Amino acid sequence: MLSTMGFKERRYIEELRIVTKSTALDCIIDDSFDRIIYVIKKGDMGFAIGKEGVNIKKMQKVLGRRVEMVEENGELFAFIENIFKPAHIVDVAEDEESKKLNIFVKSRSDLGIAIGKSGCNIEKARILVQKHFGREIGEIIYSEGSVN
Repeated sequence: MLSTMGFKERRYIEELRIVTKSTALDCIIDDSFDRIIYVIKKGDMGFAIGKEGVNIKKMQKVLGRRVEMVEENGELFAFIENIFKPAHIVDVAEDEESKKLNIFVKSRSDLGIAIGKSGCNIEKARILVQKHFGREIGEIIYSEGSVN
């Protein structure tokens, strides 16, 4: 993972720690979708979200932006699954020519969830996978049959 955190990101991580008592390993300020994306330490997601999402709501009120959280995982496939939750990812495969990672989803409804409104979820995946694994995301593909 490349360390490109500035003062603002560190401040937002500290704010999260104070409000939620959870640990964020990374923070991305995504101005194009007016949101802040936190990568939460594995096992701390429950604390970070809070009962009925109360901590996310508090953070959104404090920061004045939409807050999204992704649980950290050292394994690429599991990390990508965490990014796209609640969509069901069945496989991640590298494209032979472009070397980009193509994401295969279970159903048509998962395809819409994975892409997100105006492409916000796929963009989140592109940012996080590039930053944490140095890989590029290609396409999201609906797989009628199981790829595995």
